[in-house]
Amino acid sequence: MPYRAPGSPGVSRPPLLSGRPIHYYRPRGSADVRHLIDEGFQAFNAARLGEACRNFTDRMLDPEHDTTIGLTMAGALTPAGLGGCVVELMSRGLVDFVISTGANLYHDLHYALNFTLHRGSPFVDDVQLYDEGIIRIYDVLFPAQVLLETDAYVRDFLVRSGLNEPVSTAELHYRMGRDLLERHPGCEEHSVLAAAAAAGVPIYTSSPGDSSIGMNLAYHELMNDSRLMVDPNRDVNEICAFILAGRKNGCVILGGGSPKNFYLQGQPTLWEVYGIPKGGNDFFIQITTDQVVWGGLSGATPAEAVSWGKVNPGVLPDTVVAYCDSTIAFPLFCEYVVASERNRRPRRELVHRRADLVRALKEEASRVQQATASGATGAE
Repeated sequence: MPYRAPGSPGVSRPPLLSGRPIHYYRPRGSADVRHLIDEGFQAFNAARLGEACRNFTDRMLDPEHDTTIGLTMAGALTPAGLGGCVVELMSRGLVDFVISTGANLYHDLHYALNFTLHRGSPFVDDVQLYDEGIIRIYDVLFPAQVLLETDAYVRDFLVRSGLNEPVSTAELHYRMGRDLLERHPGCEEHSVLAAAAAAGVPIYTSSPGDSSIGMNLAYHELMNDSRLMVDPNRDVNEICAFILAGRKNGCVILGGGSPKNFYLQGQPTLWEVYGIPKGGNDFFIQITTDQVVWGGLSGATPAEAVSWGKVNPGVLPDTVVAYCDSTIAFPLFCEYVVASERNRRPRRELVHRRADLVRALKEEASRVQQATASGATGAE
């Protein structure tokens, strides 16, 4: 524990929360951005971002492919206002499910609850921030009270929800999103969680204990004797069920980390564990600042993913990694997509189809298991 709580009385200094509020940026579909990307982004990573934009609009969104599209999010994207881009894609049916760090969803709650995050500087005095009870995420600043009040909302929701058994993170987030819609009408315009619930888009967290939502879940179990738990097995099977049901599968990966692997592992789970050879992802777009030379998953290329069965080897020419900061590249990507002719499609509303799709996964896995057993018996 710190020797005093952030914001305890101390020396008064100039105000630090005077920066403009950070709003969720909603792309409108800019013809100028499309022109810039198609005509001006001609080489190096500018060209790779252009390839990513065109692969998404021309290939992944081609109705003939009927692609099930997953979006993965790592890094502090919602505090930077990028949640608005995700809201726009979900509302247009361009993203079918999301896998995110828990932190992105927790900080999304600040916007749903109408708290304000401010533009600041990464060069402020952090001791002064501590003294004044101000939290810093690089150059995003907000009062520590925002954390406390967001925590209070999460704990109250957990009690109010009546959930008292193991659930998938998609179920937890869907219930939370519905609660936000009921208690804060209109917040779906600037909240990923609320917008996802309204659009039927399931949201998963691959490391649910690694966020303030998970911290409050732990409190709920300890202090309220709750039996509510996040069941990662359900998450794994639901993601696999979506992939199995998809005619073609594709992903847009922001950053990397655990959300990236949690999506990509679905294909190896199908062939390696369930014996169902799906063939690997058909489309792969990643925006990242990580590098392959460090050996980590975040920087691993789609070519490396081929050896795991995560990416179809036949589609490698259509895979793209753009080495860019997501806070720069993703809004440009979304402006390009929203301005394209294929800027809307019917929503799959997978959050409501999870049970049926998991049932289909089990039936297919059982069929494969029985066929394998019959083949082994015949060989004898």
